[in-house]
Amino acid sequence: MTRPLRLLHIDDDDDIRAIVALALARDPAIILTATASASAALEWVRAGQGFDAVLLDVTMPEMPGPALLRALHQGDPALPAIFMTAQSRAHELVALYAAGATGVIVKPFDPLTLVAQVRALLP
Repeated sequence: MTRPLRLLHIDDDDDIRAIVALALARDPAIILTATASASAALEWVRAGQGFDAVLLDVTMPEMPGPALLRALHQGDPALPAIFMTAQSRAHELVALYAAGATGVIVKPFDPLTLVAQVRALLP
């Protein structure tokens, strides 16, 4: 059996959070915590909640994804991060990797392959 994978998903869009939750629920070894709040995510990571990785949106009202990742890395510098974004031009992807992304999943994504995509992007 695959080892449990604790993921933190941060996205301000309720529908995206719901679709990601349904898609990742197909893998019983994934333990998902989801929030629309950058500040809640920061609190959890700084408190040492033990997430194995973070999935985060790029464009959010409270704090943009790259800025949030920098803040999350202050609490856990080794935390892998996968951006989920509609921004898919080459220079945008380069900027996300430069910001510390482990990987990028482009929206719209296929819910049926999301588990495999996430697992393939993580160490």
